[in-house]
Amino acid sequence: MLGASLNKAFYYFKSRWQSSWNYSLWALLIFPLSPFLGAVTIGFVSLITLGRQYRKISRRPLNWGFALLSVLLIMTAGVADHKTEAFLGLFNLLPFFLVFAAHSTLIQTFAQLRQMAWILVIGSMPVVIIGLGQLFLGWSLKFEILWIVLAGTIRPGGNPPGRIASLFLHANTFAAYLAIVFILGLGLWLEQWRSGKVGPPLGIRGNGYRGFSIGKNSVPFLFLTVAVITNFIALIFTSSRNGWGIAIFACLAYALYQGWRILVGGVAVIVSSVLLAAFAPSPVAQFFRQYVPGFFWARLNDDMYPGRPVALMRKTQWEFAWSLAQEHPWTGWGLHSFSTLYKAKMQIHLGHPHNLFLMLSAETGFPSTFLFCGLLAWILITGVQLLRKSKYINTEDRLIFFSYLLAFVGWVLLNTVDVTLFDFRLNTFSWLILAAICGVVHRYNQHDRLASHPN
Repeated sequence: MLGASLNKAFYYFKSRWQSSWNYSLWALLIFPLSPFLGAVTIGFVSLITLGRQYRKISRRPLNWGFALLSVLLIMTAGVADHKTEAFLGLFNLLPFFLVFAAHSTLIQTFAQLRQMAWILVIGSMPVVIIGLGQLFLGWSLKFEILWIVLAGTIRPGGNPPGRIASLFLHANTFAAYLAIVFILGLGLWLEQWRSGKVGPPLGIRGNGYRGFSIGKNSVPFLFLTVAVITNFIALIFTSSRNGWGIAIFACLAYALYQGWRILVGGVAVIVSSVLLAAFAPSPVAQFFRQYVPGFFWARLNDDMYPGRPVALMRKTQWEFAWSLAQEHPWTGWGLHSFSTLYKAKMQIHLGHPHNLFLMLSAETGFPSTFLFCGLLAWILITGVQLLRKSKYINTEDRLIFFSYLLAFVGWVLLNTVDVTLFDFRLNTFSWLILAAICGVVHRYNQHDRLASHPN
């Protein structure tokens, strides 16, 4: 009876929502190259889904939480000193809550998780190639086709100089994008390696998805191998310590998940050697620096960029943001206020304090920030519970779901040392990953309740 109910629900989803989901996939594919088309398509699909699924969406407690958070954010903007900037800042949050609510209803199956992961990996390849050409071949281009439908700027040598940025505005933003894609790509690669049976899910059929038999030397496996290695190389040349850390964390997490203890030990030795070369007392550091390239240890301890102003140090920014939060703990100073206040204090322009949660505390107050963090924690906890307890998830599906949870954790870690909110491509990808986790969790929780109460 339960299997019949699952199949019935699955085919109902396919018949009604497959076209909307296909539009979202196309949007994700072109998003890195055409943010305008990607955003318009994602927005259109979200509005259509919200209109058709309003009752279902409005009954989910998690969406009530984001509705309450929206009200609190609007209230903080209403009492801000600079109301115009504060209300403009809402556009980095409120529309994405709607994207999340719509797509957490639209995404229901592990097949869709695979599809989205494949699309993100495939879409990353042109961007990475452009970035490598920018850094090593001096590619320079500013293009604008049909107004802003297809537009971008490629700066020779990267931004900042010497750090690959591709079509993104800054190397750190590009590194955040690459880290997320690397995690999902590595998950797909491991799935291919373990099964040797499943190709990229181009459509949905039967109880799972349409694939084709492959071996480990097949095109999908080889493509993923090239994509994962290429993304990792590009991530290295972003010179982003945050990106490096997330990539290493992801490799260790996958190795632990797979039970590869030797690989865990090898990665630990390499990481320890780099850290000792960067931060150990001089005699020890000099020994390790004979073997560790200066590109790594000098970037970690800032020897690569000596004489940086104190105002550019993250510790200084975090302390200032925390002091602002303590001064206005209930409503904050208003979204987009940090940059103005920091410039007035330090005489230097800085867009954000390189920590999302401190930024929200300073700009929107503690109640809004705690609610936001609570909603994120709810998503993570329910996802981990599903991974551990559900009886209806096979081994392959557990791996792709683990990949999404790992990408979510990576996003949280990235936002403790940076803010990914201001690039709407990266912001959209992040909220769609959260929506994917929630959509699958909600569907399988319903099935678990049906199994517990069959009558």
